[in-house]
Amino acid sequence: MQVKPLADRVVIRPVEEQEVKKGGIIIPDTAKEKPMQGEVVEVGPGRTSEDGNRMPMEVQKGDRVLYGKYSGTEVSIDGDDFLIMRESDIFAVVQKS
Repeated sequence: MQVKPLADRVVIRPVEEQEVKKGGIIIPDTAKEKPMQGEVVEVGPGRTSEDGNRMPMEVQKGDRVLYGKYSGTEVSIDGDDFLIMRESDIFAVVQKS
Protein backbone atom coordinates (compact mmCIF):
# COMPACT_ATOMS: atom_id res chain seq x y z
CA MET A 1 0.00 0.00 0.00
CA GLN A 2 1.23 3.49 -0.82
CA VAL A 3 0.30 6.63 1.08
CA LYS A 4 0.35 10.05 -0.57
CA PRO A 5 0.08 12.86 2.01
CA LEU A 6 -1.99 15.93 1.23
CA ALA A 7 -0.96 19.60 1.23
CA ASP A 8 2.16 20.28 3.36
CA ARG A 9 2.19 16.95 5.20
CA VAL A 10 5.01 14.39 5.18
CA VAL A 11 5.20 10.71 6.09
CA ILE A 12 8.22 9.88 8.25
CA ARG A 13 9.68 6.54 9.31
CA PRO A 14 11.14 7.07 12.82
CA VAL A 15 14.75 5.94 13.22
CA GLU A 16 15.06 3.85 16.38
CA GLU A 17 18.00 4.38 18.72
CA GLN A 18 20.44 1.53 19.23
CA GLU A 19 19.28 -1.07 21.75
CA VAL A 20 22.63 -1.33 23.54
CA LYS A 21 24.38 1.73 24.96
CA LYS A 22 28.07 2.07 25.82
CA GLY A 23 29.07 -0.44 28.46
CA GLY A 24 26.67 -3.08 27.10
CA ILE A 25 23.60 -1.91 29.02
CA ILE A 26 20.35 -2.91 27.34
CA ILE A 27 17.52 -0.41 27.79
CA PRO A 28 14.01 -1.94 28.08
CA ASP A 29 11.22 -0.72 25.79
CA THR A 30 9.37 0.92 28.69
CA ALA A 31 12.34 3.19 29.49
CA LYS A 32 13.07 4.29 25.91
CA GLU A 33 12.27 7.78 24.75
CA LYS A 34 10.44 8.40 21.51
CA PRO A 35 12.82 8.94 18.59
CA MET A 36 13.17 12.49 17.34
CA GLN A 37 14.87 11.62 14.07
CA GLY A 38 13.47 9.92 11.01
CA GLU A 39 13.55 9.43 7.28
CA VAL A 40 11.05 11.12 4.98
CA VAL A 41 9.16 8.42 3.09
CA GLU A 42 6.61 10.53 1.19
CA VAL A 43 5.90 14.25 0.78
CA GLY A 44 2.73 16.07 -0.19
CA PRO A 45 2.52 18.55 -3.05
CA GLY A 46 2.84 21.57 -0.72
CA ARG A 47 0.38 24.00 0.79
CA THR A 48 -1.58 26.53 -1.22
CA SER A 49 -0.91 30.20 -0.43
CA GLU A 50 -3.65 32.79 0.02
CA ASP A 51 -3.26 33.93 -3.59
CA GLY A 52 -3.77 30.36 -4.87
CA ASN A 53 -0.15 29.46 -5.70
CA ARG A 54 1.35 26.14 -4.62
CA MET A 55 4.26 26.55 -2.17
CA PRO A 56 7.04 24.00 -2.87
CA MET A 57 8.12 21.63 -0.08
CA GLU A 58 11.57 22.12 1.47
CA VAL A 59 12.03 18.46 2.42
CA GLN A 60 12.31 15.63 -0.08
CA LYS A 61 11.79 11.92 -0.05
CA GLY A 62 14.86 10.27 1.53
CA ASP A 63 15.85 13.25 3.74
CA ARG A 64 16.81 12.50 7.34
CA VAL A 65 15.04 15.01 9.59
CA LEU A 66 14.76 16.14 13.21
CA TYR A 67 11.33 16.79 14.70
CA GLY A 68 9.70 17.43 18.07
CA LYS A 69 9.27 14.58 20.54
CA TYR A 70 5.47 14.68 20.38
CA SER A 71 5.03 15.92 16.81
CA GLY A 72 2.77 14.29 14.28
CA THR A 73 0.25 11.48 14.34
CA GLU A 74 1.41 7.89 14.70
CA VAL A 75 -0.02 5.47 12.14
CA SER A 76 0.60 1.82 11.29
CA ILE A 77 0.61 0.86 7.61
CA ASP A 78 1.10 -2.79 6.62
CA GLY A 79 2.62 -3.47 10.05
CA ASP A 80 5.17 -0.63 9.85
CA ASP A 81 4.98 2.44 12.10
CA PHE A 82 5.08 5.92 10.60
CA LEU A 83 4.44 9.53 11.60
CA ILE A 84 2.37 11.94 9.54
CA MET A 85 3.09 15.59 10.30
CA ARG A 86 3.11 19.03 8.74
CA GLU A 87 6.35 20.24 7.21
CA SER A 88 6.39 23.10 9.75
CA ASP A 89 6.75 20.50 12.56
CA ILE A 90 10.15 19.49 11.17
CA PHE A 91 13.02 21.37 12.82
CA ALA A 92 15.94 20.50 10.51
CA VAL A 93 17.31 18.29 7.76
CA VAL A 94 20.37 16.31 8.85
CA GLN A 95 23.19 16.71 6.33
CA LYS A 96 25.59 13.83 5.74
CA SER A 97 29.20 14.86 6.30
